[in-house]
Amino acid sequence: MYIAVTGSSGTLGRATVERLRADGHDVIGFDLTGTAGPGFTRVDLSDYGQTLDAFLGVTARHTGLDAVVHLAAVPVNGLVPDVTTFENNLSASYHVLFAAHRAGIRKVVLASSITAMGFPFEIAPPALPVDETYTRAFNTYGLGKVAEEAIAAQLVGWDPDASITALRFTNVVAPDAYDTFARAADPDYRRDLVGSWVDARDGAEAVALALAGAQPGFEVYNVAAPGSGNAAPSRAVAERWFPGIPVAEDLGEFESLMSTRKIQDRLGFRARYDWR
Repeated sequence: MYIAVTGSSGTLGRATVERLRADGHDVIGFDLTGTAGPGFTRVDLSDYGQTLDAFLGVTARHTGLDAVVHLAAVPVNGLVPDVTTFENNLSASYHVLFAAHRAGIRKVVLASSITAMGFPFEIAPPALPVDETYTRAFNTYGLGKVAEEAIAAQLVGWDPDASITALRFTNVVAPDAYDTFARAADPDYRRDLVGSWVDARDGAEAVALALAGAQPGFEVYNVAAPGSGNAAPSRAVAERWFPGIPVAEDLGEFESLMSTRKIQDRLGFRARYDWR
């Protein structure tokens, strides 16, 4: 396929471009920054005209796309004012989704987030591990992701062949950033992430699987390492952080409290990287 990856210069974006090219796809990166060349075009996704035009074709780059992977965003609250985070991300995502619809691009993979399902978990989730049935936002970044998922779920109804897959990524860890796990024995390490994390290369694997397994309609999958980022056994962690909250009887010893059972069962996701 000829695939556009927005946010191609980010940690997950770089890993995704590398992975999709290794799989034999032609990939073009769309971002505000990047390395000039045939695999990159500077696009401001806050401008719908630029977005649509880039999807329809770019001279000396491509004449049409088969799929879009949308990863671009202000990545966290705090970098800009809260309302700017929401307005920037929601606007860019709407432009991407609607431009894909207008351009006849039937496969879209959209980066959603753990922030759409309770982060930073100061209010306990209804059950553990937290799965895709729980949707709750407590900051403007998460609120934007909830809205993006809702828009995507409606847009697929406008075209019977359209497929949009929202991947709820947790904290993406670059291959050279594993030194953070030196703190894994801290009882509250990654408490706001329910202990979850994912290697950027495994995040790219999830994107590749979502593209390969795309079916008409809208689907949401959690993307995390199946193993927790906290050193303690997961049941003990759950009891310490969320006393009284129901825990799955078959929870694995170090299984992530952000459930990845759905993406494992349906798309065959298997993490290759583990900080342990």
